[in-house]
Amino acid sequence: MFRALVVEKDADGATSASVQDVADDRLPPGDVTVAVEYSTLNYKDGLCLGAGGGLVRVWPHVPGIDFAGRVLASDDARYAPGDAVVLTGWRVGEAQWGGYATRARVKADMLVPLPAGLTTRQAMAVGTAGFTAMLAVMALEDHGLTPDKGEVLVTGAAGGVGSVATAILAHLGYSVAAVTGRPETEDYLRGLGAARLIARAELAETVKRPLEAETWAGCVDAVGGAMLARVLGQMKYGASVAAVGLAGGAALPATVVPFLLRGVNLLGIDSVMRPTPDRLRAWDRIARDLPMAKLEAMIRPATLADLPGLGADILQGAVQGRVVVDVNA
Repeated sequence: MFRALVVEKDADGATSASVQDVADDRLPPGDVTVAVEYSTLNYKDGLCLGAGGGLVRVWPHVPGIDFAGRVLASDDARYAPGDAVVLTGWRVGEAQWGGYATRARVKADMLVPLPAGLTTRQAMAVGTAGFTAMLAVMALEDHGLTPDKGEVLVTGAAGGVGSVATAILAHLGYSVAAVTGRPETEDYLRGLGAARLIARAELAETVKRPLEAETWAGCVDAVGGAMLARVLGQMKYGASVAAVGLAGGAALPATVVPFLLRGVNLLGIDSVMRPTPDRLRAWDRIARDLPMAKLEAMIRPATLADLPGLGADILQGAVQGRVVVDVNA
């Protein structure tokens, strides 16, 4: 038996979540069984925990799109009992049971070894949000961004992706302008390394001119919608925006003018189905370029029982930093 947060749907379509003891034989098929130590909370997890079950299609379900722990048993030669491993994405926690449990079973190809120097707790302080942030930074660098080019904008900066992106960029020597709609997060964001703060309202207007003054050398955008459209018109010549989220909506009320007249690049960042070589490169960079003291400052500890309430909070944009779930607590 193992403990898990199980989401169920009744005959009327109502969903509920509770911590339960679950038999081992209910684990999904897979090559590797992991004793989970920590998980985390992402926007997708909030959807799966919320009314209607969001992305869940088969019931009952164990959410949790991320987990870190140690191998219990493996049919794959790449992993042996005791190995520390990390999983993010691959639709685990959506299409199959995920990390909100003390035990998980997955395909070996979905795992990566825990990088040297990181604990399983730190890996889940990173999680999908931090992994996505690093992929965004790497994409901007691959398209020519360097610290001497100018300010880098981070939208949704107090959220999970934004927090890690701010800390990484500042550590690498970039001047970070952090966008937030919560004035009370100023000390938090400055502690992560933000050089200045920009009120969300300053960028929330729909585009009125296709081009504005060239302001940003790069951008990690977690908001999308009207804010992304506005930011595209403020990018410097040849600069890039790494798009990682859509908290402000999926529609993009923009023109092609920034792309045609300034050579602006819009880089889509997918973290779910990312190939293994990219994952290994990103986790290596995380271990090297994310300051652990700043990572610790982002952490909000939680247990499995806390997750239904926290899931509702994250959907309302009310979660700051990174929730780290001790599944054994």
